[in-house]
Amino acid sequence: MFTGIVTDIGIVRQVEKRGDLKARIGTGYDIDGIEIGASIACDGVCLTVIALGADWFDVEISAETMDTTTIGRNGWASGKRLNLERALKVGDELGGHIVSGHVDGVAEVVSMLDEGDSTRIEFAAPAALARFIAPKGSVALNGTSLTVNDVEGVRFGVNLIPHTKTVTTWGDVKTGDFVNIEIDTMARYVARLNEVAG
Repeated sequence: MFTGIVTDIGIVRQVEKRGDLKARIGTGYDIDGIEIGASIACDGVCLTVIALGADWFDVEISAETMDTTTIGRNGWASGKRLNLERALKVGDELGGHIVSGHVDGVAEVVSMLDEGDSTRIEFAAPAALARFIAPKGSVALNGTSLTVNDVEGVRFGVNLIPHTKTVTTWGDVKTGDFVNIEIDTMARYVARLNEVAG
């Protein structure tokens, strides 16, 4: 489990296709504190560490993961920056919301507007996921826990403060980009209970 609070920006160093996709990611994390088999969220995708080096870790990405995330749509190339988060430990501060790292799909950035020092971004969500997104609710986008400001149909908006743009890869995002989206687990269960009750 994760919280959607990004703690490092990783850089894809190399990608190799052999069966599944294998990627090497450079990181500022203390490698001595990471074990083989550990889970690290990379742009919101929970991936398993399969090898470690002085300042990098390797992960494998299955065909299913590629089909449901931006890895398959945008591709990962050498030099790409990624939002990273280590798995939540008992006793850690829960600063965002509960995030599983199981991406539900991709959303498209349809507009960006600077409002003072902040940036308002509007997204178009897949129709099947839009019903789980509510104003003032939480959503994980590229592994970042964000608050939804407003919703209209399949479109929803968030505001990014300067701090978020600085400590994540959100400063790199532009209109037309696709981002990983994970809906709030509580929203999913509420919708399911309503279906059963109805």
